[in-house]
Amino acid sequence: MTTASESKPAQRRRARARVRFDAVDLAILELLQTDSKITNAMLAQTVGISPASMIERVKKLETSGIIKGYVARLDPREVDKSMTAIVSITLREHGEQRLRDFASAIDGFDEVQSAWHTTGEEDFILRVIVTDMAQYEDFVVHRLSTIPNIARVRTSFCLSTLKDTTRVPLDAVGDPDAALDGAK
Repeated sequence: MTTASESKPAQRRRARARVRFDAVDLAILELLQTDSKITNAMLAQTVGISPASMIERVKKLETSGIIKGYVARLDPREVDKSMTAIVSITLREHGEQRLRDFASAIDGFDEVQSAWHTTGEEDFILRVIVTDMAQYEDFVVHRLSTIPNIARVRTSFCLSTLKDTTRVPLDAVGDPDAALDGAK
């Protein structure tokens, strides 16, 4: 039962039960995270179920929102976006509307690849990719600084990438060994 004082995000978290997957679902998710271009027939053969059952399971994972979509991962350097900046933002004033305003503003910036609302000294941390320092300066001066309510911007530039993945560990929703065994 939700209370009147409980926030909407808390209500959403509470309403969503922890999902548990069987070994087949775990294997499907592991394989699709590794190679989303795998054919349905190959996926079904690897997991050990019929192609028709595979289509049904994947559709269920998609419609439930567990699989959010499929994308091609590009190498930023190959498209002349070799500079990555980690940008920490502190707001002057806080509150639900101020946070929504900031989130709405950065949503339109293609340079911002990821944005996290955080605890600690900074309110937000952004991952920004640009071509060079001149483009970063343009981003800060002509785009980021136009957002009202920013008190401080701190930037660190990445020297090299040691790990960059989109894979989500599935250890909390089932037995990961069962998923791997089912995919062999």
